[in-house]
Amino acid sequence: MLIVALTGGIASGKSVVAGILEELGCYIHHADEAAHQLMEPGKPAWKEIASHFGEKILSKDRTINRSRLGKIIFKDEKERHFLNKLIHPLVLEEKKKAIKKIEEEGRHTIFISEAALTIEAGFSGFFDKVIVVYCKKEVQIERIMKRDQVNRAEAIKKLKSQMEPAKKLEYADYIINTSGPFKSTVEETERVYRSLIQDYEMKNAVLDLSRRDKTD
Repeated sequence: MLIVALTGGIASGKSVVAGILEELGCYIHHADEAAHQLMEPGKPAWKEIASHFGEKILSKDRTINRSRLGKIIFKDEKERHFLNKLIHPLVLEEKKKAIKKIEEEGRHTIFISEAALTIEAGFSGFFDKVIVVYCKKEVQIERIMKRDQVNRAEAIKKLKSQMEPAKKLEYADYIINTSGPFKSTVEETERVYRSLIQDYEMKNAVLDLSRRDKTD
């Protein structure tokens, strides 16, 4: 199975691209969903997060209020670093479990990890290939404003809390530009998918050759 990272900045269009790749037959692992499950009461990260941030980030039912937590970490780099350092290794372990399970099932040839902070977490080397989704800065700002119902200043602040898009592109094996119409994004994603199929076939060929060498 080909293990692929799908990453990009906030509101860059990762979810849209992930949806297209899923329709094409890829297995999609959503890091955000895995992180949310890890932060449920009784789960590995809940106690440490509740202890560190205090009662103010808990709802009445003792679940972590993601909206309150989000406001804190977007404003405070130190607190953001604490949360990322705690969550990222746990999510990676969940990802490894998912990869093993999907490989055993044998129903998919391409595993896609949709995660915004793959590069920032230092995990890009774990993957066979890295796809970076990006769009023009102004488009990104407008999307953040619309999605999160915030003003331009808040949108820019959120944007600045992440790695510069240009730096992420340096890690990319494939780049998908979502600045244009949806049709264009679909076409670019399909192009990348065809390349991933070739990468999968190449990886299998190399593995087969390696097995033969060991048996000779």
